[in-house]
Amino acid sequence: MSHASMPGVSPSQHLREAADVRRAAVASAKEPGVCPTDDEAQVPRKVSQNKRNLDYVWRSGVAGGFAGCAAKSIVAPLDRVKILFQSHNPQFVKYAGSWFGVGAAIKEIYHQDGPLGLFRGHSATLLRIFPYAAIKFIAYEQIRAIVIPHKDKETPFRRLISGSLAGVTSVFFTYPLEVIRVRLAFETRQDSRSSLRSICKQIYNERQFRKPLPAADMAIASEIRAAATRPSTAAQALAPSFGLANFYRGFSPTLLGMLPYAGMSFLTHDTVGDLLRHRKIAQYTTLPKPENSPPGKPAPLRPWAELFAGGVAGLVSQTASYPLEVIRRRMQVGGAVGDGHRLRIGETARLIMREAGFRGFFVGLTIGYAKVVPMAATSFYTYERLKTWFGI
Repeated sequence: MSHASMPGVSPSQHLREAADVRRAAVASAKEPGVCPTDDEAQVPRKVSQNKRNLDYVWRSGVAGGFAGCAAKSIVAPLDRVKILFQSHNPQFVKYAGSWFGVGAAIKEIYHQDGPLGLFRGHSATLLRIFPYAAIKFIAYEQIRAIVIPHKDKETPFRRLISGSLAGVTSVFFTYPLEVIRVRLAFETRQDSRSSLRSICKQIYNERQFRKPLPAADMAIASEIRAAATRPSTAAQALAPSFGLANFYRGFSPTLLGMLPYAGMSFLTHDTVGDLLRHRKIAQYTTLPKPENSPPGKPAPLRPWAELFAGGVAGLVSQTASYPLEVIRRRMQVGGAVGDGHRLRIGETARLIMREAGFRGFFVGLTIGYAKVVPMAATSFYTYERLKTWFGI
């Protein structure tokens, strides 16, 4: 029996009910979340705020940590070769600049140290990458929930800012482990191998001058350090810097490089997710929603689609931030090569330009491309699958 024929139901009430039905149908027909991290954009605000509880934080942190470890393990051999090229290692500089050189470098490392040589420094990498990736994904989820509280606020700029701030947060807490990893990977001596403890002690005790000193000034530097009880401004400029500050060598270009890298990574991944989840192709790119999926969470992408989104994200972010990454590597190994002078960002950039020209800022980029595509793809894929497994 229709409402029109029911006694006590006026035509105006019937029209209001019909309008309510139409509004409900329109609301239910809205497109799902545009990317895996856009859950909060498509559901009531009270659901997005659940991301701030402790249960969600630790689950997303564990998922992010394991995602980072899986990604780094896949590309560990290429990662070491890239570090050797970027840091201008004297033994391997002859191989830089070509894919044949990459293969030759890997072959030399293999013959010199065996299979484990390709993973030298990887234990330090895992120690660093688990908290780094965990903090990065936690920070992104939490910052994104604040910067983009609902769909109306979602813009490419807000996505970029959310990813950049997440990257800066993670690198601030884990940077000393990155310096240790690079120094372990940089070492190529056959007669001895430094332990993790000895590397840490060496970095801590390295005395590096904050500014390059002319030869004449080097002769009087020791006299200045042993001079009067209250050092002058000039003496402070010449005084060596050592201690915990050495574990943050190259930190400034890292922060500058992380802004475009993390920002472009999350922005590109989310944007590609938008395209792959478009209603016209969603049937080919998405999987059915799991039963334990939270309310409002869109269906996961198919494996190939998620890997594709992550790979493109890594490719774009690597290109945007690579020159600063080269500068950072050279600054990080400053205590292991050269005359011990600590170079600033501009000085390091001029040194690279003088040695190799503009191309010097992109040395090893081909390795970076070969490394970053599987690494970013594995990272995002593992993270999203573990989130689904954890029911978040």
